[in-house]
Order: sequence, then structure tokens, then C-alpha cells
Amino acid sequence: MHPSYTLHTLQDESEVSRCFPLMKQLRPHLSSPAEWVSRWRTQSAEGYRLLGLQQEDHFVALAGYRVQNNLVYGRFLYVDDLVTDERHRSCGLGERLMAEIKSIGETEGCAKVVLDTPLSNVLGHRFYYRNGLLATALRFNFILEKAS
Repeated sequence: MHPSYTLHTLQDESEVSRCFPLMKQLRPHLSSPAEWVSRWRTQSAEGYRLLGLQQEDHFVALAGYRVQNNLVYGRFLYVDDLVTDERHRSCGLGERLMAEIKSIGETEGCAKVVLDTPLSNVLGHRFYYRNGLLATALRFNFILEKAS
């Protein structure tokens, strides 16, 4: 029997907190559920939304995104986070989330879906290419000293 997954927009802190172990697979620098919830709360105030695939009472895949506007792309949907639990990979869950992301982008009047990934994420690159995303730029950054 194939398990069933429910698509759900996370909107409260208790749901988000329960997703900490899953998000930590993608963002290992997160130190605690409290830090994760605090960052979610701050980003949500700036338009960040968190979409999850739930199996029974736990989340097995997440996509964090926001709609933005800039001179390069116009109105676009930016994917901040995309993670599938390592025990559930290669089951089509990432593809299902990407399909929903694309649908949301179209509904929101976006011209593109954009995401960043490390150059070292070769398996991720394969996934993105299979889902119709193309590598069109390199992102450069400069680390600023943290304000004390």
C-alpha cells in the first residue's frame, strides 16, 4: 500500500516547531526548535511561507518560499528552502512540492521560480534540471562582520 501525503501550509508555531528535525537536515546550523521558530516568525513577517507534505501526523517534505520583485526578474517566486526527509527521498515528494510551487507562482502572477543551491549540491542540481529549472547565474557573496 502506497502511503498518502497531505499538502499543508504551516501557519502556527507548534507545527513549525515539529518540523525542526526535518529542516535541520537542510540547515544543520540551526541550533534548536526555538531558533527555527524565531527565524520562521521573522521571515513570515517578510512574506515567507512554508508548505509541507504530511504523512499521518508528521511532515516529510518542506518548501519555504516568498514572492518577490526585482529589476532582474520582475515578479518572481523565490524558493528559500526545499527538503525531503532522507528516509522519504526518491518517492516523488520533491517533485510534488515543486509542482505546487510552480502553480503558486503562476497564481501569484510570477514570471519565474528562482532558487539558489551550492555548486557542490550535484544531486540537487540533477533534481532541479529534471524539474525544468535551469542554471542561469552564479551568486557571489561577501561575508560582513556581524554587528555586536
